[in-house]
Amino acid sequence: MTLVADELLRDTSVTEIRQSRAAQRAPAPVAAAGAGPLLQVDGVSLEYRTAEHIVRATHRVGFDVYEADRFVLLGPSGCGKSTLLKAVAGFIAPVEGEIRLGGRPVSGPGPDRIVVFQEFDQLPPWKTVLQNVTFPLTASRTLPRREAEERARHYVEKVGLAKFADSYPHQLSGGMKQRVAIARALAMQPSILLMDEPFAALDALTRRRMQEELLALWDEVRFTLLFVTHSIEEALIVGNRVAVLSAHPGRLRAEFNSHEFDLASTGGAPFQAAVRRLHERLFEHEHAGAGEAQR
Repeated sequence: MTLVADELLRDTSVTEIRQSRAAQRAPAPVAAAGAGPLLQVDGVSLEYRTAEHIVRATHRVGFDVYEADRFVLLGPSGCGKSTLLKAVAGFIAPVEGEIRLGGRPVSGPGPDRIVVFQEFDQLPPWKTVLQNVTFPLTASRTLPRREAEERARHYVEKVGLAKFADSYPHQLSGGMKQRVAIARALAMQPSILLMDEPFAALDALTRRRMQEELLALWDEVRFTLLFVTHSIEEALIVGNRVAVLSAHPGRLRAEFNSHEFDLASTGGAPFQAAVRRLHERLFEHEHAGAGEAQR
């Protein structure tokens, strides 16, 4: 697999980052010599049908995700990043290429891949917080009921909702509902957690808090994360690696290392320089086209 290399983020070093608590967070473990990737997306093209024609969402996209990676798919609206995440989840089959998890081809949905969407209505409204987190464990026969409830309580506590365990979704804020969805996903202990713009519908302050809480959870659990966003800032904060997709149809344009950045570094000059560079990479074809038009 061939990727476009970029030195910008890998070479960045900032005093403020080292001094912050989040900056002291250990980076995702580097794969041991000879260890293969957990997730392989190999030359994947995806299509979907409209009433009039077939649309190609992605074209021969390829990347590897290793255990404990926080891998972000960044791209403009319509680039196929959410479609690609659904393919990793097993909801869509590639028309070209292959997706492998643990070396095995992905042929459909499974409990080893859990998706957290941005919609707040993903929780059954008739179940309490604890029941919502417990249900997938019992429905999938992953655990007996008593053990399922114990694990569910553990993850409800981890996301800071122990006091709301008996509350119903309509009694929760949007951010709290997303915390329930994250707890429910992590309780299943999947091989990889898939998050499709999970904080996009939240207000700015709640979104920032959720980003911080997600990273704190990763500090403790070290789960593997595939995260979709169209926000450059969020990609740099959440991810330790960022794959940049082109506009429709999505092609892999570049891959960046971004483990140096976190919420504490957003106001720094290196972070802002990285934002500008990613913006240029995202829209360089548009800029080139505009330049040609002006000649």
